[in-house]
Amino acid sequence: MAPNDQDTVEAYLDRLRSAWDAADAKAYGEQFAEDASYVIFMGDALFGRAEITSTHRDVFEKWQKGTRMAVKAIEVRDIDSDSVAVVTVGGIGKGKAIPYDKLQTFILRSREGRFECVAFQNTEMSRRTKKLHNES
Repeated sequence: MAPNDQDTVEAYLDRLRSAWDAADAKAYGEQFAEDASYVIFMGDALFGRAEITSTHRDVFEKWQKGTRMAVKAIEVRDIDSDSVAVVTVGGIGKGKAIPYDKLQTFILRSREGRFECVAFQNTEMSRRTKKLHNES
């Protein structure tokens, strides 16, 4: 998609993973556009960086305390010269090996040479898809 002075999808996902692993809601929220939409697998929708950040403070302090993230891009498609659609497999856990149990779609836009997410959708995997992506 982008010239060499641009961000990469892998670097974006690394920033997202690092923020999650550090339980840093501010750094996690900074990976999303000011007006981003964020739909979780349970069916809740968050709108805007402030709500994403605020909600993840609770996520990191309560429901997912001490967890780490696994995430890997399985498809990247250019939308235009500044945007890509990325499908990932991901998981959250506390063990050494974190199994993939979610499919996510990210719409990433390059702003000032760095990707930010403008729309995120997280969906639980079917048993068939879990088996496909977790076999070694």
